[in-house]
Amino acid sequence: MSGKRISRRQFLGTSVGGVAARLALPMIVPRHVLGGPGQNPPSEGMTRAVIGCGGRGSHFITENQPGGPYVTLAVCDVDQQRLDRALKKTKEGCQGYRDFREVLDRKDIDTVYIATPPHWHALISIAAAQAGKDVYCEKPMTKFIYEGRAVAETMKRYKRIFQIGTGGRLGAGRMRKLIASGILGKPLLVRMNSARYNWKVRQWSGHINPQIENPPPNLDYDLWLGPAPWKPYHRHRVHGSFRGYWDYDGGGYSDMGAHFWDPVQYAIGADDSGPIEIEAVAPWPVHPDAVGMWGTITYKFPNDIIVKCSSGEWGSDDDPPDAPFIEGPKGRILDHRFDDPKIDPPELADQLKDFPDPPRLVSWEEALRTRKETGGNAEVSHRVATILHLGNIAIRLGRKLHWDPVKEEFIGDEEANRFVNIPMRAPWHL
Repeated sequence: MSGKRISRRQFLGTSVGGVAARLALPMIVPRHVLGGPGQNPPSEGMTRAVIGCGGRGSHFITENQPGGPYVTLAVCDVDQQRLDRALKKTKEGCQGYRDFREVLDRKDIDTVYIATPPHWHALISIAAAQAGKDVYCEKPMTKFIYEGRAVAETMKRYKRIFQIGTGGRLGAGRMRKLIASGILGKPLLVRMNSARYNWKVRQWSGHINPQIENPPPNLDYDLWLGPAPWKPYHRHRVHGSFRGYWDYDGGGYSDMGAHFWDPVQYAIGADDSGPIEIEAVAPWPVHPDAVGMWGTITYKFPNDIIVKCSSGEWGSDDDPPDAPFIEGPKGRILDHRFDDPKIDPPELADQLKDFPDPPRLVSWEEALRTRKETGGNAEVSHRVATILHLGNIAIRLGRKLHWDPVKEEFIGDEEANRFVNIPMRAPWHL
């Protein structure tokens, strides 16, 4: 395990911001990524690193075995206890690190799995792409909107494969075909209610004025915070329950919403656009630090589609629990089985044979082998994350918002636009 200390001069020189300043340099592609004589191409004995070894990260950490499809060469975590557990799990051939930049310096790593809290996702994803690594990133993709655009552009520039850790859209082709065909008519109402989705609103709410504690000796709390504002340590701020604090995530809506919205965005054809109006019903004013409760978040899309999210944990909802999942003037989809939705009236399904199937989505494994873009690539995942951020911004401001999905900014709303690109704690920056 690497235990060396990094001086301030080295820190500033090797920060992600310092790397980002070198965007004009030509792309560097490691030899092992290209394959060829004596080199395994991706997905054949692929090497990887896991950054963030807690709940989600632990699922990617497996024992290294000869001939296995993956070899984990590096694990990284700012919590020494989690790092020790990860090293014990991988056994032979794996090295531990506290600083992700040391991991990315290694030329023998093909892919990087990022399972840190979301306030680290963008910086590590960008740095990994610039180092010639492909990226599998846990959800939500980013902490704020501008980060997502930066990640998407970086992946495009460096020709890296990116996959978000949801995968829900991979089985949503039939639902996409149903809506794209237009046989339900317009306008459409999509109900993402609590009868279908558990948003975990109460579970991932933050603590207000928690008692200040000393960080445990096994945790590098300053590096855990990284680009987030400095706040006194309390155990509820880290390790799983970080989701309840605006500095690191956006509560249950950001956490579960990435799963729920991914196939919905794909199905309604919003992968290259976004909503134009967002309105939330929630307690106001909102606590500036701790994420709290909300009742409904409603989005209006430019293609005559309205999506209403209902938590069932605050306020009241005027939709009955058994209301159709999607409803149009010519037909309804009764449930949210994306692979085999129940259509009313049933005879509408017969009309689908006259419409083409949507293009097949590429999985992470296939993308690594073929260098084709994944179904959960950085651009579409950024659009999903943007929807989540827009909902949370509407909750925090307590009013209807008007969004320009082309310019990716609020229309004539300086206060709302301050949430689009949030300053990072020095020396970290995009």
